[in-house]
Amino acid sequence: MMKRYFLKCRMGRMEYIDIISEIEDGYLIRLTRVYDGYEKTTEETLNRHLFDICLKTGYFSEINSESAAA
Repeated sequence: MMKRYFLKCRMGRMEYIDIISEIEDGYLIRLTRVYDGYEKTTEETLNRHLFDICLKTGYFSEINSESAAA
């Protein structure tokens, strides 16, 4: 699957998730946070309903593969 979404966050930070796989009630994601040159990555599960709400409210914005490759 591997789609990437940027998360809305404070200026000077970059946070994004990669969807690794779809599970029964949601997704297995890799969350990456970049701040002051440090990068922290964790793997977590995300409920499908919460994911949908984050998309609708603009908290997540999908990165299309063409712009990610550029």
